[in-house]
Amino acid sequence: MRHAVLMLVLASCLLLVGSAAAQETSPRMKMTTTIPPGIATPDTLETRIGTLHLVDGVPTAETARLLYDNLDFQRGVQAYLSSIQIASMHAMREGILKFGPANRTVLMFADLMDSHALFLTPNTTSVYNVLWLELADEPMVMETPPNVLGLINDYWFHYVCDFGNAGPDRGKGGKYLIVPPDYEGALPDGFHVVRTQTHNHWVIWRGFQQNGDTKPAVEATKKSFRLYPLSQSESQPELTFLNVSGKEFNTIHAGDYRFFEEVNEVVQAEPPEGQDPEILGLLASIGIRKGEPFKPDARMKAILEDAANVGTATARALASRPRDKKFYYYPGESYWVTPFVGGSYQFIENGARLLDARAFFHFYATGITPAMSMAAVGKGSQYAAAFLDAEGKPFDGSKTYRLHLPPGVPAKNFWSIVVYDNQTRSQLQTDQRFPSVSSARETTKQNADGSYDVYFGPTAPEGKESNWIQTIPGKGWNMLLRLYGPAQSWFDKTWRPAAPVVVD
Repeated sequence: MRHAVLMLVLASCLLLVGSAAAQETSPRMKMTTTIPPGIATPDTLETRIGTLHLVDGVPTAETARLLYDNLDFQRGVQAYLSSIQIASMHAMREGILKFGPANRTVLMFADLMDSHALFLTPNTTSVYNVLWLELADEPMVMETPPNVLGLINDYWFHYVCDFGNAGPDRGKGGKYLIVPPDYEGALPDGFHVVRTQTHNHWVIWRGFQQNGDTKPAVEATKKSFRLYPLSQSESQPELTFLNVSGKEFNTIHAGDYRFFEEVNEVVQAEPPEGQDPEILGLLASIGIRKGEPFKPDARMKAILEDAANVGTATARALASRPRDKKFYYYPGESYWVTPFVGGSYQFIENGARLLDARAFFHFYATGITPAMSMAAVGKGSQYAAAFLDAEGKPFDGSKTYRLHLPPGVPAKNFWSIVVYDNQTRSQLQTDQRFPSVSSARETTKQNADGSYDVYFGPTAPEGKESNWIQTIPGKGWNMLLRLYGPAQSWFDKTWRPAAPVVVD
């Protein structure tokens, strides 16, 4: 840090000297004006990327090459951080379509989602259902089941609509008409009309267990969910419902150079009008342009390989060690962080895009909807993630930790703790099918004062087996605390979870 400050001071001094020198060495002409400091650039600059050489304001050929390499690298890193959501949605599409064609295949986690699935931070209690929706040149009708939390995100990972309990059908089930981009035909009455800016979409809905039973939610989806082109309303194509619980299921995007290839596939598939021109501009600056092949030369590919490595490491830093205090729930602490900084599903605060918050969320989680970021007492859910223990150290799979939840846990419905693999951000794969502890389980033990203690480690502490989540020596992990039906004491912070501490 001291070296960097000294370099900046030196550069400023050189700039002033260079400006003064230019005034002294240049002949005084009739139209000569005194140039204010800071306009002229010295012929030699010492910078973090090396020594830069210029000839009275024009970089030498060697310096120009160095500057362009640096510019391409910077734009590669920023393109990575700004388009994590695009690569994530591409990976979602690839994972879903391996089981069957779009529009025809409903993947059901009828026996809940376990740790076989590589899926960003899912819970272990909801009955997940997912489908890939592709629009052609006419609207699609989607009939939804009752009592679900459902949403549609487009291929750019933008919010399209909610359905179910947070949607216009208010949990009763309804008929939605999904209208493709630029469609100008007449639309019939009797539908919740949804217009979208892409042709490809991720559709997901969560059903709920009844007294620990998933069957009612599963049967409701099979009975009620339908998807068909508007023109085939009288002869609806048959859907295939597949139970994918326990099956290998990868929806995680690449973190290396292949990341940019994944993003390119989305850019080529969709209208550019649906994406922020600034993001498309960043992508274009590194060679990802709609209608053109993405074929970087050896120099550019090497730069993008480096940019991907720095980008993914930066995303991991934003998630696990954010430097902005807004990421933390409690002042002076460095472990409980929020995936929704600023409370906006669009990651906007005072008109400004929260770039670090957007990158953190999309690297760590999926599903964009206003319902997830709303702070409503007794409704929805709230989330707190932890990557570090009370001493600010990453969780070590060889150690045993305790998390104390004080009495009065602010969850009207129930709370849960799920452990995730730091690398995949998916459920940690151990001998336990579900790496979680929840108050919804009858086996979870409560302390006499109403508090709970949850343990994490390679082996369960004696007598604590029901409140224990297994970890693996040599592998890091993180956790999410979920509060379903959060109480006021969560929002006003009169209740707070303790710091995770090492006990063995």
